[in-house]
Amino acid sequence: MTNTPNILLIQADQMGAHALPCYGNQVVQTPNIEALTEDGVVFENAYCNNPICAPSRFSMMSGQYTSKINAFDNAAEFSSDIPTFAHYLRSGGYQTYLSGKMHFVGADQLHGYEERLTTDIYPGDYGWTPDWKNPDDRVDWWYHNMDSVIEAGPCERTNQIDFDDEVEFHGVRKIYDIARSDDDRPFFLTISFSNPHDPYACPKEHWDRYNHDSIDMPNAGYIPDKKMDPHSRRLRHAYQQHPTAVTKEQIRNARHAYYGQISYIDDKIGNIRKALYDTGFDRNTLIVFTSDHGDMLGEKGLWYKMSFFEESVRVPLIINAPGAFSGGRVSTPVSLVDLLPTFLDITCSKYLNNTADSLDGESLVPLLKGEFDPLERTVISEFFAEGSIAPCFMIRQGNYKYIYSKPDPPQLYDLVKDPGELQNLASLPEYEKIEKNLKERVFAHQDTEALHQVVLKSQSRRRLVFKANMEGRRTSWDHLPTRDASSQYMRNHLNLNEVESRARIKSKG
Repeated sequence: MTNTPNILLIQADQMGAHALPCYGNQVVQTPNIEALTEDGVVFENAYCNNPICAPSRFSMMSGQYTSKINAFDNAAEFSSDIPTFAHYLRSGGYQTYLSGKMHFVGADQLHGYEERLTTDIYPGDYGWTPDWKNPDDRVDWWYHNMDSVIEAGPCERTNQIDFDDEVEFHGVRKIYDIARSDDDRPFFLTISFSNPHDPYACPKEHWDRYNHDSIDMPNAGYIPDKKMDPHSRRLRHAYQQHPTAVTKEQIRNARHAYYGQISYIDDKIGNIRKALYDTGFDRNTLIVFTSDHGDMLGEKGLWYKMSFFEESVRVPLIINAPGAFSGGRVSTPVSLVDLLPTFLDITCSKYLNNTADSLDGESLVPLLKGEFDPLERTVISEFFAEGSIAPCFMIRQGNYKYIYSKPDPPQLYDLVKDPGELQNLASLPEYEKIEKNLKERVFAHQDTEALHQVVLKSQSRRRLVFKANMEGRRTSWDHLPTRDASSQYMRNHLNLNEVESRARIKSKG
């Protein structure tokens, strides 16, 4: 692989690492994702930096923590002056394209991509702004509830299937179009799907791949509120989960459909890789597969994301570059902010040691090469959205995970001895030093009191702006892709023989 490889970033939505065979799942069928691991590197302990869609993606693209860039929730604007990996790569000579979801909020719907091939599945305005001043209020026209679980099952079409079919089509077609073009720049292509995000509904074809009775149930069933942490209790209230909200069969249906949705995405990954092979790009394309966050999927009686428990915050991260790396499996904790410096390192970018902002991530290249990594890597994840009433922080360092939010009791887990995170070690005398060190790490990371006020002011401003913008004439910020068909296919200002010759990509073999 040369110093200027093509880069293909494939991102799923709400796909937890725990749901994939390469991370130990014995039920889910993902042969195409598994194929990426055969000559790729699997990061066993990769985390998102905020367990909700938009903030996770903004931090990933900028290489900065969400508190630094004010990416507080799914209605937080991603400021146009923040450089992303698309900006850096484009400035370094790459052509940059996005097919699918990135949940940009604000008038800028490109953030460094030259071309966006589809619209987004979610709105780009401030309508989904939380309100910490009224934490008990529900907004039923857009927020999660238990219908996704209760109504789970096979289907013919859904909103997300319509979207992801379009994402795949335009992503694959762009690979072929690049191969037929005269643009000799390497490409950076992001293909970002909406599945397996809830609602839990998959095509019947993918539902039928699984024996319903073989679908595994949560390891830790419903834990009563009185034994759960306050944040988890608030999440349950937010999406109306309580002991009688769903039956065991509905839980199994939801997990069955979720697994089917993963297989649906896996099929699309196979089609994307076929396009790389057909065009010869497979020989010099780095493939990165990840997700923006996971899904609790009924563990402890919790659903969706928004939690710092492993099922919600731990994501798959597989980097495939045949013959380039020897890391195999890496247990060192890493996170999505590491992707930007990794891309700069892999491409020998002039910006590697000269980024416009101070990055919070570190290059993964030493780990990819199987080298000794001198860094004592610490993962930080943050949360400021629904279910929280103050800034929330998670520190993963070594075997330990520490969770802090001022209104709530702290949580400390030993992920080696207690992978299910069922025994809170905080406040136990024998763990006092560990807890003290991790708490100090939180306060060194952010002034939590000052940040709380910043979040409140941001929410207030955005709620006012949204209310005003919905009155009278409404101008959408959503990306509206346009197609210039004047030179597509055959037109009378073109030579038919030249059109056919340029468009043809010959079969291999």
